[in-house]
Amino acid sequence: MTRLFGRRKFLIYGSAALGTSMLLKACASPTPTDSASPAASPAAPAGGDTIKVGILHSLSGTMAISEKSVVDATQLAIKQINAAGGVLGKQIEPIVEDGASDWPTFAEKARKLIEQDQVVVVFGCWTSASRKAVLPVFESLNHMLYYPVQYEGQECSKNIFYTGAAPNQQIEPSVTWLLEQYPGKPFYLVGSDYVFPRTANTIIKAQLAASGGKSVGEDYLPLGNTEVAPIIAKIRSAMPDGGVIYNTLNGDSNVAFFKQLQGAGLSPDKYPTMSVSIAEEEVQAIGKEYLLNQFAAWNYFMTVDTPENKAFVEAFKAEYGADRVTNDPMEAGYISVNIWKKAVEKAGTAGTPTDLEAVRTAAYGQEFAAPEGPVKMFPNHHISKTPRIGKVRDDGLFEIVYSTPAPVDPVPWNQFVAETKGFTCDWTRTDIQAPDTPGKFKMS
Repeated sequence: MTRLFGRRKFLIYGSAALGTSMLLKACASPTPTDSASPAASPAAPAGGDTIKVGILHSLSGTMAISEKSVVDATQLAIKQINAAGGVLGKQIEPIVEDGASDWPTFAEKARKLIEQDQVVVVFGCWTSASRKAVLPVFESLNHMLYYPVQYEGQECSKNIFYTGAAPNQQIEPSVTWLLEQYPGKPFYLVGSDYVFPRTANTIIKAQLAASGGKSVGEDYLPLGNTEVAPIIAKIRSAMPDGGVIYNTLNGDSNVAFFKQLQGAGLSPDKYPTMSVSIAEEEVQAIGKEYLLNQFAAWNYFMTVDTPENKAFVEAFKAEYGADRVTNDPMEAGYISVNIWKKAVEKAGTAGTPTDLEAVRTAAYGQEFAAPEGPVKMFPNHHISKTPRIGKVRDDGLFEIVYSTPAPVDPVPWNQFVAETKGFTCDWTRTDIQAPDTPGKFKMS
């Protein structure tokens, strides 16, 4: 099994997240919603000549606010591929499962999809806690997960393809931009209490220290918790003259945070907030009036001006409604299916549930004209992506205020953190692999 960075830290943070997940499980219904249930899936009828794939996301609980739309985008890609003739002459049959915002449930559903349903690949997970919960399942069964959300890095599994941003494609560029736009301003870090925000803030603090910036506070909330008033009071006290709020809250905690942030008079002109888990879907759910002029860092926004994005947005609205919006994790889910399709076609087989090596290696070098722009899969199982920063405008969409001139290659092992500085990952290389850390290599 892959040795993950900060195992001790993960056990500490993960235990808090797992405790929270038990509470969520008691409140969440495990039944998929009608709009994203297997019955509503765009697949060919079961029993036909199909290739079974799994879709595993939270359709209930605190993370449903974000994950339901990723299911929709994933199924749109499947429907388009099926309409064009499928893969290797076969239709794709998706089987959808609800992780219910509960990490043990994600692991149970992943095992069910692999062992009972016999899928050849799974598309899914949002939080790093859910991804880390299913990772041992995919590694022990030698199966494959496509993970569509930006994350904290510090991981490189042979059994996961990461189509969201690595830190050098989202977190690091956004911190650099903030330091340039707000020179001398302090940072206050706010996040949900699980592995992604904790590790992301470790990276941010290391980057600030290396760049002459400073962090004056750091606070966390359990997922789903809305008791944000004490944190807002701490922000005001620590930065009375204003400063940058870096937000790694996930789920519906953001609703309370931004409403109370505005109610406390911490306006974006004095307290600009950079979020890395709030996109168009969340802006709609929270209320655009509470997020106007706040920032988000992603690789994709609905306002990206490419022919591929125009087609993607039109197809999504035609399928799910003219009032729907698209966002970065949705686009990454869409990319996942299309990269997997290309790998299957190159391999000449979809593999079997217990033998996917040909499809895995065929994914390396695959390129796709994505809505965000061109992307390419690297042997470290991450893709090139274009870092962007958007500012919420009065229609609830994002004005893109910064974009790199070209896609950025992925670096999963962070170069600001001492424990991983100088390390990389390449699953085509075995000559210099450290014996105790599969997938982790010392850079020459």
